[in-house]
Amino acid sequence: MDLSTVLLFPVHALVWLYSFISFLPWHFLTGAREKKAQAKRLKSKSTTGKEDGPYRSVDRFDSLVTVDFPGKDTLDKLFDHAVQRFGKADCLGTREVLSEENETQPSGKVFKKLILGEYKWLSYDELDVEISSFGSGLAALGQQPKSTIALFCETRAEWMITAQACFRRNFPLVTFYATLGEEAVVYGLNECGVTHLVTSSDLLETKLKSVLPQIPKLRHIIYVDRKTISTAGYPQNMQIHSMHSVQQLGAKPENLRSEIVKPIPSDLAVIMYTSGSTGRPKGVMIIHSNLIGGMAGQCERIPGLGPKDTYIAYLPLAHVLEMTAEISCVTYGCRIGYSSPQTLSDQSTKIKKGSKGDCTMLRPTLMAAVPEIMDRINKNVMSKVQEMNCVQRTLFKLAYDYKLEQIKKGYDAPLCNLVFKKVRALLGGNVRMMLSGGAPLSSATQRFMNICFCCPVGQGYGLTETCGAGTITEVADYSTGRVGAPLICCEIKLKDWVEGGYKKYDKPHPRGEILIGGPNVTMGYYRNDCSNNEDFYIDQNRQRWFCTGDIGEMHPDGCLQIVDRKKDLVKLQAGDYVSLGKVESALKNCPLIDNICAYANSDQNYVISFVVPNQKQLTALAHQKGIEGTWEQICNHPVMEREVLKAIKENATSTKLQRFEIPVMVHLSPDPWTPETGLVTDAFKLKRKELKNHYLNDIERMYGHK
Repeated sequence: MDLSTVLLFPVHALVWLYSFISFLPWHFLTGAREKKAQAKRLKSKSTTGKEDGPYRSVDRFDSLVTVDFPGKDTLDKLFDHAVQRFGKADCLGTREVLSEENETQPSGKVFKKLILGEYKWLSYDELDVEISSFGSGLAALGQQPKSTIALFCETRAEWMITAQACFRRNFPLVTFYATLGEEAVVYGLNECGVTHLVTSSDLLETKLKSVLPQIPKLRHIIYVDRKTISTAGYPQNMQIHSMHSVQQLGAKPENLRSEIVKPIPSDLAVIMYTSGSTGRPKGVMIIHSNLIGGMAGQCERIPGLGPKDTYIAYLPLAHVLEMTAEISCVTYGCRIGYSSPQTLSDQSTKIKKGSKGDCTMLRPTLMAAVPEIMDRINKNVMSKVQEMNCVQRTLFKLAYDYKLEQIKKGYDAPLCNLVFKKVRALLGGNVRMMLSGGAPLSSATQRFMNICFCCPVGQGYGLTETCGAGTITEVADYSTGRVGAPLICCEIKLKDWVEGGYKKYDKPHPRGEILIGGPNVTMGYYRNDCSNNEDFYIDQNRQRWFCTGDIGEMHPDGCLQIVDRKKDLVKLQAGDYVSLGKVESALKNCPLIDNICAYANSDQNYVISFVVPNQKQLTALAHQKGIEGTWEQICNHPVMEREVLKAIKENATSTKLQRFEIPVMVHLSPDPWTPETGLVTDAFKLKRKELKNHYLNDIERMYGHK
């Protein structure tokens, strides 16, 4: 009998005794009974009594919510209201860069490492002054109300200052992801005909400078950094300004007193260019009332949102999830501390060893994340668990399994939370709620985050076309794999998709393409009438609807589950339909896999796959097999391909994939897929067309043509 087995007897006895003694007082003192009832309650129902809906939240069944605060029906009014309520309180925080160092890795690569100081804060009153002077400065440079202005910048305080200045003066904002390619940015800037652009010095020098001659209408470029840029090499018809100089210009009395044309609810607030998983980027037209309605629905699902909260901002602000989250935080008096994926934790790539990451310094209470980031956290923590000694590993597993059992019943296990204290510390140790969006979150990862970070992890479902609003799971809902009930600002109905085999009268639950309707549904795509007719429509009650292309299943309690996507469906030669997204979701939790793209040709009868392997796990497996070499050589070794394929088949069997859905060949990619590579979007969704082109030779090899 090994040591771990011997240890289990007294530990199990202690846990049983603790559960027996503490259950009743804990049950009554924490309101567990009420929480369980809340979790099981009916959350939405059909307004017609039919399976296809539309489904509405039971909390606002009679009418949809359009505003959160009466009379505050535009974004500038919302911000002014926040300044009146929270004037002296901290609003936006940025860490000071104390020094930068180049660090050479064992592989020979050189990484830039940062040593960062404390967070420096702008209060609401100070932010109000910055916004006023910048807006006045833009007007002094010739920016006109209702004329578009572009924002191409990383997530930082200056992004929000620019956005609020534009909302205040009715300058419709055109946003682009900082990782978007030059060709796509040029296309969007020319399509909107912008004359003014706000960006960072880094993006200006590395991405924009070479393509500026292709943007003939652009006249003014404002960079947000406090540094001086040489104007040599820029087109003569363009003026380069620093944000600080524009604010100084705007602070002049004659400019500060210039007339402000205020927006109305139906005015255009944002044209948000999506990075898009297919084709050219599309500009989604969002008016003020769309954003106001969408945020009203989102905020209702975050209990206690207010001045005691601190939100860590690191996702792209050009993504609707992050933009609405930050505007909502400002509205409710929360602090926003800026970060980046490279500085988020003590172990992040840009943090010098021994220095503190942003989560440790900020200790946020609220956090948003995309599933890709949560999956990485999950695998990193579990990898560390495998490195523990026998006793530590046994205790961790026991605590994990016990808490998992309790959470599935709708309870908690406070004693076990002590075991996860170090894991919680990775995100500052203070997070009370996490929200996942952008793509489906696997049940296993959601449970892991619930257990180890000791907080509810809600899934949200929405699109840029619906202002990120659609559904969010309630805090009390302890189920996994679902995205919750419709928000109080919108309603959802299902539409038959016969080709895919989904119908609204399916048993046991209705299924079909998800349609979202309400005040949060945007006005369509910029200069794209054809897409408007296909994707958007107005019903007999003058309500706008968006056809999402996602396939949903409505559960009896009124919660939605995403089960498929129309664009991910491929018909194999034998007539079987394969959902590529379903295959990827099932296989992503395989320990050897960091990312996977399933692929199928309609003239073939089997599925193939491209995999980004987990470097630590695959390298260890290679050593076991006696295979040495560089990381690239390990990935290209046929034995490693066979081992990953074996793991895929084992994982596919446990997740009950059909035989024809299981990939029969695999290519291992030594390079990760990041937004910078152009193979995934900023929300880490796969760009299938780009991946296909990138791996064309491997596709031909795996299908036997070469």
